[in-house]
Amino acid sequence: MPQDREESLTLELLTAIEARSDVTQRHLADRLGVALGLANSYLKRCVRKGLVKITQAPANRYLYYLTPQGFTEKSRLTGQYLSASLDFYRRAGASVVRALDDCQARGAQRVMFAGVSELAEIAAIRGQDFPLEIAGTYDPVTTRGVFAGKPVWSRLDAAPACDAVLLTALEQGNEIYRELRASYEESRIVVPDIVGSLLTRSDH
Repeated sequence: MPQDREESLTLELLTAIEARSDVTQRHLADRLGVALGLANSYLKRCVRKGLVKITQAPANRYLYYLTPQGFTEKSRLTGQYLSASLDFYRRAGASVVRALDDCQARGAQRVMFAGVSELAEIAAIRGQDFPLEIAGTYDPVTTRGVFAGKPVWSRLDAAPACDAVLLTALEQGNEIYRELRASYEESRIVVPDIVGSLLTRSDH
């Protein structure tokens, strides 16, 4: 697992324990979005590192507390996360503006996003500065029906006609890009450089 993903999960776990000492491992797993076994593994790792202390409570329950070292590590990870987030928003904002400029240069008037993500949120905000109509977002896995005030389609054949599609997926970019290429001419697919750097070479 990449280091930044590990640190993100550790921060989430420490935050959950700080907020509630009687948190259950199932609740931790749900909050972290991982399997119960993996949440348990992370919890044990934090205990071994001296970040978390466990005490037994009545009725076979356990209470979890952050140690002084745990509080220090949580502060460090929080600062690191905020710094990375600000850097992402700066880079993503500039990348989206370049991509929207590209849409305009191609003569597009109606644009659809492909992928519900933080990048799509940024694109929706920056798109207000352009004479473009944002039709909505295509995303095959989200359960949302509306995103950024516009409709979401889980099937490409259900989406309305548009002049350009802006790839905004961050986690499933390769899969969605392949789907777009099977349905649209290459000239109608716009890939922000911040997303292009995440695609595998075979998909370029």
